[in-house]
Amino acid sequence: MTFAMYDRLGEVAREANQDDSLRCVVLTGAGDKAFVAGTDISQFKSFKTEADAVEYEERMEREIGALGRVRVPTIAAIRGACTGGGFAIAGSCDLRIGSPSARLGIPIARTLGNCLSMASLNLLVELMGPARAKEMLFTARLIEAPEAKEIGLLNEVVDSEEGLLPRAQALAEQIAANAPLTIRAVKEGVRRILDTRRLDPKEGRDLIVACYLSEDFREGMSAFLEKRKPVWRGR
Repeated sequence: MTFAMYDRLGEVAREANQDDSLRCVVLTGAGDKAFVAGTDISQFKSFKTEADAVEYEERMEREIGALGRVRVPTIAAIRGACTGGGFAIAGSCDLRIGSPSARLGIPIARTLGNCLSMASLNLLVELMGPARAKEMLFTARLIEAPEAKEIGLLNEVVDSEEGLLPRAQALAEQIAANAPLTIRAVKEGVRRILDTRRLDPKEGRDLIVACYLSEDFREGMSAFLEKRKPVWRGR
């Protein structure tokens, strides 16, 4: 995902809220390799100031947050990699369905050496609980579809790759047939409950700046683009 793609995602989410005929939204990746494999790493090469780091995470909070505020139910239909920013997109949806190839995670401790915003951490803890969220981030591993279903990251896993979109469509139609005001009240009520437990995103700006302006982040970017293992120095 380029920055412009994240911006367009937010625009589409806001446009959806203007369409009174809409009852449900399904998101999926193009092709069969990934839902979203994360952010285009080459765009980070221009980061030089604290503002660059903070503005990026604020963009993620704003545009992916707009998806979370779509008034109708949203379903992520996931095949292949669902990592980094892709995990945040899927996590912002109300329901998640995976194919057998679905793999979910945020492997930044292994790849780039950056960090998550407070909004992203809030989302992760809501989805997985603090212990599992820390384990996934500490180990930087990807979670395969069966385990993702077992721990609640996925609502269900279909039997085949070909069955993913038909199942997502069927679920969307089932939801769309129900009373829209009831559905909207449930979604908004849950959002309000969770809002009482979320930290202010500004609380984590010092962590964002410390990681994004570090030597390790530069090394992580270079290693990723050069397809080699990074050498972490902790500074």
